[in-house]
Amino acid sequence: MGKKKKGLIYLYTGDGGGKTTNAFGFALRAIGHGYKAVIIQFMKGWDDIGEVKACKRLAPQCEIRQFGRREFVDPKNPAPEDIKLAKEAMAFARKSLKKKPKLLVLDEVNLAASFGLVKVKDVLKLLDAAPSSTVVMLTGRRAPRGLIDRADFVSVIEDVKHPAKEGIPARKGIEY
Repeated sequence: MGKKKKGLIYLYTGDGGGKTTNAFGFALRAIGHGYKAVIIQFMKGWDDIGEVKACKRLAPQCEIRQFGRREFVDPKNPAPEDIKLAKEAMAFARKSLKKKPKLLVLDEVNLAASFGLVKVKDVLKLLDAAPSSTVVMLTGRRAPRGLIDRADFVSVIEDVKHPAKEGIPARKGIEY
């Protein structure tokens, strides 16, 4: 008996910018070929950002759902609502996998796991349930070792230079 073919897992982590942007580039590529992309954003609740607006324009091939508040999560003391929203995101991810999208992006799941909003073992279980036809992309800083070990492709993104360090604020349409 052969081993069950699994879908590939991509993981982007590190303190540099561009992890989410990279994932949306993959989504755009999949959509361009007529495939479905589902993007689930952990810990994000801002709908006035370019990627959310773009996905709405590209619906139904691009589906985006945010599971977060507008406020940042306190990593040392996450609010009960943050934990509840992260669990809802995981449930939505499991439901989404049943539709077999070409690409499932779990944006900021690495950081959510690092903060304890989701358990690494639950993310691994989700990855094991992914159909072989679905590529799952994990993004976010501080990726736990278990997720790095499970991924087939891992990139660590670092800032060599960043406009914010020169006092240049994030620009609409470029950084958000």
